[in-house]
Amino acid sequence: MKRRNFVKTSLLAGTLAGTMSQTSLGNNLADTQQKSTPEFYELRVYSLKNSTQQQLVENYFAQAAIPALNKFGSKNIGVFKELQPEGQSKIYILIPYSSVENFIKMPAKLAADATHNKAGAAYLNAPATEPAYERMESSLMEAFAGMPRLFVPEKKSRIFELRRYESHSEVAGKKKIDMFNNVGELAIFKRVGLTPVFFGETIIGEMRPNLTYMLTFDDMAEHDANWKAFGGDPEWQRIRTLPDYLDAKIVSRITRTFLTPTASSQI
Repeated sequence: MKRRNFVKTSLLAGTLAGTMSQTSLGNNLADTQQKSTPEFYELRVYSLKNSTQQQLVENYFAQAAIPALNKFGSKNIGVFKELQPEGQSKIYILIPYSSVENFIKMPAKLAADATHNKAGAAYLNAPATEPAYERMESSLMEAFAGMPRLFVPEKKSRIFELRRYESHSEVAGKKKIDMFNNVGELAIFKRVGLTPVFFGETIIGEMRPNLTYMLTFDDMAEHDANWKAFGGDPEWQRIRTLPDYLDAKIVSRITRTFLTPTASSQI
């Protein structure tokens, strides 16, 4: 009995350290995450015209923004570029916050931080004739109740899939979120290896109402295999035909983007 308890404790410790199997991932999220207060995510998308701008943005986050954000309480910053860009890659930034208040106060904290301002000077003080980027889009999301905390996967070569589900109305959007949280879709994801990094409902941003989530895979072969497993899952086949949860009633558009982490990304 003591040995069995020791094994269980060891597995849980491994889970919390982020070195878990797919099964322990599901257990960890079910047992610990659902008791947490949902956090918030800022998703930034930088449009760039050339590699010089890309380097400026990447350097700013690596040398200035990430250290400062970490210091002020935002951990696990994601910095990604497109896997197959059409022209110059966009840069995607994912910043977690413990509360909306922290999100609101962060710009002032960064602006008052001398170390951040010095390290990020090339980006922060770029002239109008040579801007650091063309445009930056930003949205704020609230984490799902079923996954209120971001999951940081093992640091190794991997790809990420960012998906956005738009709905024709707020009611329909909430229905799709309910499908993940309470009807079983999120549990199926974990079971078939669609490893989630975060799920969020966009509360400020474009193309609302929408939900956005990120998955991670070792490579595209694993991506294809695990999505195929999801599509053939008997429980998914059951819930996708429930009258209140038909895609035609609650999802109007799905977009996806494949990403790879930069060297400085903490995800």
